[in-house]
Amino acid sequence: MSRVRTATLVHEGGSRFVATTGTTRTIVYGDAFDRGELSPVETLVVSLAACSGMDVVPIAAKKRQQISRYEIRVEALQRDEYPQVLTRAEVTHVVEGPVVEEAAIRRAIELSATKYCPVNAMLSAGATEIHHRYVIRNVGPDPYEAEGEVVVTGPYRRPDVVA
Repeated sequence: MSRVRTATLVHEGGSRFVATTGTTRTIVYGDAFDRGELSPVETLVVSLAACSGMDVVPIAAKKRQQISRYEIRVEALQRDEYPQVLTRAEVTHVVEGPVVEEAAIRRAIELSATKYCPVNAMLSAGATEIHHRYVIRNVGPDPYEAEGEVVVTGPYRRPDVVA
């Protein structure tokens, strides 16, 4: 069974478009960042991080990780030539808490990147190479810090063969 996603965009002049999604959410696109208008490409980069984070949090919880602070940093390179596609992205999960195990966080990120996150799968199927990284700060009784790369997805990897 497939899920249908819809949106209607209304042009309001210049580069401003107001989008209303099928779930009645509103997004304003344009060049005037001082008025809260968003860039389509920036929102795609944010969507990649949000999609991954929305996978990692429940997976980590199932693995009994106690996370007190979670931040996702994403940096993407967009080529200058048209079409100005994203060629590379680095998604870094910064996880802090009293019970944060490196293996559990690595596995949560890996599952998101290779199985669950549709935004990652779509970008990886195209021209984008995505590096999934982590920084862990365990602040519990045996504190430690760790960091590393989990997996690289894309470019040109079909979603059904990413895993």
